[in-house]
Amino acid sequence: MATKGEPGSKAPAFSLEMDDGERLSLKDLRGKKVVLYFYPKDDTPGCTKEAVAFSGDLAKFNRAGAIILGVSKDGAAKHQKFKKKHNLKIRLGADEDGKVVEKYGVWVEKNMYGRKYMGIERATFLIDEKGVLRQVWRKVKVAGHAADVLEAVKSL
Repeated sequence: MATKGEPGSKAPAFSLEMDDGERLSLKDLRGKKVVLYFYPKDDTPGCTKEAVAFSGDLAKFNRAGAIILGVSKDGAAKHQKFKKKHNLKIRLGADEDGKVVEKYGVWVEKNMYGRKYMGIERATFLIDEKGVLRQVWRKVKVAGHAADVLEAVKSL
C-alpha cells in the first residue's frame, strides 16, 4: 500500500479559488489527468520561468488529456496580475490558508543564507483520471521540468 502523497496513493482532495474567481476541486476533475504543481511565489524568477514553460506546452498537455494547475499561497487577484504580466495560459489556484500545501506535504522548512523559514517546496504531482497519484517530483529544478512532466503524462 502506497503511503500518503506517494505514487499509487489517492491524491489528497482539494478545493481552491482559481485566478478567475471560480472554485475548483479535485472531484471536478475526475476523468482528466491533472498536473498539480506547487510553486513558492508569483512573479519571482524561478516561478515565472516554470509558469511560462507550462504555458508554452499547454496545447501539448491538452492533447495528452491533461490539465495544468499551478498553486501557491498568493491570492486570486495576485494570480491574475501574474498571468496578465507574463501572458500565462495555465490556471492558478490560491491556497491562502495553506491547507492544500499542507495536505500535499510541500509546506516545509527552508534555509536561505543561514535563515530558516517555512515556505513552499517546488513540487509537481501527476494525478490520473481516477484521482490516483502516478508520479511525484519534489525539489524541482525548473529547467526542463515541463518537458519531463509532459513525457510522464503521455506515458499514462
